[in-house]
Amino acid sequence: MNYEFDWSSIPGALPFLWEGMKVSLEITVTAVIVGIVWGTLLALMRLGTIKPLAWFAAGYVNLFRAIPLVMVLLWFFLIVPQLLKGFLNLDPNTDVRLTSAMVGFALFESAYYSEIIRAGIQSVPKGQVSAASALGMTYAQAMRLVVLPQAFRNMVPLLLTQAIVLFQDTSLVYVSALADFFGAAYKVGDRDGRLVELLLFAGAVYFVLCFSLSQVVRRLQKRMATV
Repeated sequence: MNYEFDWSSIPGALPFLWEGMKVSLEITVTAVIVGIVWGTLLALMRLGTIKPLAWFAAGYVNLFRAIPLVMVLLWFFLIVPQLLKGFLNLDPNTDVRLTSAMVGFALFESAYYSEIIRAGIQSVPKGQVSAASALGMTYAQAMRLVVLPQAFRNMVPLLLTQAIVLFQDTSLVYVSALADFFGAAYKVGDRDGRLVELLLFAGAVYFVLCFSLSQVVRRLQKRMATV
């Protein structure tokens, strides 16, 4: 029996799908910003000389890198809403699923960004720190003014690649019934009885966006290699 494709549901569903895309992008941008900031702090802790902080950072990174993302999202979907409603005295019916997803993604991605940033810092010659020290800079000043700028320049392609992977992973928020782009496509397809068409369309959109961004990263790598 041949399946007859019918794409007529897609044009009318575009506004709803765009709302889902905005949720996916909002989660991605938030997780990237928080992940890089918190990941940088974790990387500095691991490279520092204060043992308790180094142990904490190592434990944090190893914990989140050893647990599936979908499980982390489920934990935060079950825990974060209760904490927010308790601390902020929110109405029990307040929808905090988006906040939960952002927190889960940000803390999870921080572990991966931490390793990227740590490798970037270690790629900077140690003589840079010695030279900064000879100029009278403290360790913190050397890191902020000398090491980190060079490290981030080296890490830009990897940071962008991780952001692309993160955007793809946002589809996992379906576990909290949050209508991201994938969830919106699934709902429309299920409603109209055209699940195959909507999922194929969603897959095509993910492919075009991620492939295009990957090409941008590749060109950036080539340009940086020639500088």
